[in-house]
Amino acid sequence: MWSSIPSSELMTTEAGEGREPPSGFEVSRSRGPFTTRNGPVFRATETGDLRSGLWVLERHCNSMGFMHGGMVSSFADGALAWAVWHATRKMSVTLKLTTSYFGTIRPGDWLEAHPAVISVDGGVVHVGADLRVGADLMARGDATFRTLRRAAK
Repeated sequence: MWSSIPSSELMTTEAGEGREPPSGFEVSRSRGPFTTRNGPVFRATETGDLRSGLWVLERHCNSMGFMHGGMVSSFADGALAWAVWHATRKMSVTLKLTTSYFGTIRPGDWLEAHPAVISVDGGVVHVGADLRVGADLMARGDATFRTLRRAAK
């Protein structure tokens, strides 16, 4: 049963798990238990660089051997929320998320999200992100978030 396995064990049980991210990325420590269990997710380290990255692992894949659409969508959602945080310095919730798929993402691929804030209107934020493997556009996420009252500490 998954819940009985400590997260420290989960993070080391899959082949390829401990892979280092490309230069300029570090593991994100700001995500909740869902992302921690399904990651690791990496964030760009340079100020103003909002990219997120993920090594695609076997556990991220469907029975056909490529990245599950739900995992692609989940990764996009987290990357978009990160962009909202940087634009507003507030926590937020997803109101709407649309994910478009253009290619097959395979185990071992480095999937990178390139998010951008489109507009901020009061507490509503519109964002979009291209999800790429190298130069290839594999998916796109577009979302609307509502910011919460809780601001940055």
